Amino acid sequence: MSHAAPNKLEQAAAALEQARQDRIPCPQISASFAIDSLSAAYAVQEINTQSALAQGRRLVGRKIGLTSLAVQQQLGVDQPDFGMLFADMEVADAGAVDCSRLIQPKAEGEIAFVLGRDLPNADTTLAELMSAVEYLLPAIEIVDSAIVDWKITLVDTVADNASSALYVLGKQPTKLSALDLRLEGMLLEKNRAQAAIGVGAACLGNPLNACLWLARTMAEVGRPLKAGDVLLSGALGPMTPVVAGDHLHLRLTRLGEVSCHFH
Repeated sequence: MSHAAPNKLEQAAAALEQARQDRIPCPQISASFAIDSLSAAYAVQEINTQSALAQGRRLVGRKIGLTSLAVQQQLGVDQPDFGMLFADMEVADAGAVDCSRLIQPKAEGEIAFVLGRDLPNADTTLAELMSAVEYLLPAIEIVDSAIVDWKITLVDTVADNASSALYVLGKQPTKLSALDLRLEGMLLEKNRAQAAIGVGAACLGNPLNACLWLARTMAEVGRPLKAGDVLLSGALGPMTPVVAGDHLHLRLTRLGEVSCHFH
């Protein structure tokens, strides 16, 4: 359990919100505010989620982070993390990303799942998840950290909405049936050169495993997944830094492609 006092949680949430608003990164909130546990980190995230909803922002899905075993080992964790996706975080396919909205962005190639029905149960089964998935899309997730130089601990990234910023979805929906997502290959190109390659198996062995974890966890914490929600299931390969002037193009083996550029 966390020993962080409620006002520490509020102060940490305010520091992160301010950093994102001003586009000026802040020091690690884990150190500055003695936020020392995963539950405290999610409490900070939830304060800013409530604040965003109060400002009229609309929740449209979730992102799953830390799905790479290598990254989990690096941060000393044995499970992924989650963050909220709001409607104003979506960028159109082939659209422009305004870098002045971001602090220190990086991009990842992912598979997005779009749900056709609610998943209200903390013991959601794999079969229930698969029947709830309406279709899949290729996705570029633009991650960003409010923490100086990306020097993040698990607590910092979780509190900072799992370091999420923006996302771009492809326009070619594909049904889940007859796809082996473990073998779905990913090529992310930056300015026509290879920036990252990966495969579905890099995401917790199968992106479905990440989504099942998310469905159960979200029901447990009282914010269950709903029909229409977009789930960014986790990176299929390494992150690539981006700056104004860069162009990204993501190709997946069978799920199509998606692109964006930065200015």
